[in-house]
Amino acid sequence: MRAALLIVAALALAGFLAVAVVLPQMAGSEARDAAQSLISGADAAKQQVAAVVEKAGNLAGAGKDVKVAARSDAKHGELKWIVEPNGAIRGWNEKNAIEVSIRPALQGGKVSWSCRGFPITAMPAACGGKS
Repeated sequence: MRAALLIVAALALAGFLAVAVVLPQMAGSEARDAAQSLISGADAAKQQVAAVVEKAGNLAGAGKDVKVAARSDAKHGELKWIVEPNGAIRGWNEKNAIEVSIRPALQGGKVSWSCRGFPITAMPAACGGKS
């Protein structure tokens, strides 16, 4: 009887550890993958904005005609982007509750990009994350 109780207690502890430790890590990994997909999905828009900015010499209206189609991903759900008139690109994924903002800056006739995202724990270092 005592052995059976110990087995039940061990199984309960294992279940608790799976829910408390393993599942959040798996969810974090999925969010990190989705964040990377959002960031890389903005590459074509970044190139279009950069071309307009470098030709015009300023950011005004650089993103006005740039569109990025939403993409449905089997693993991450729907990934969406919007390009603002100033060339900034925002991307989000509702399934993983993540959002990125990729902003252009004009320096010496060349465009540089900065990236920030939320939650920070899901972001790569290049987008404000820790690693």
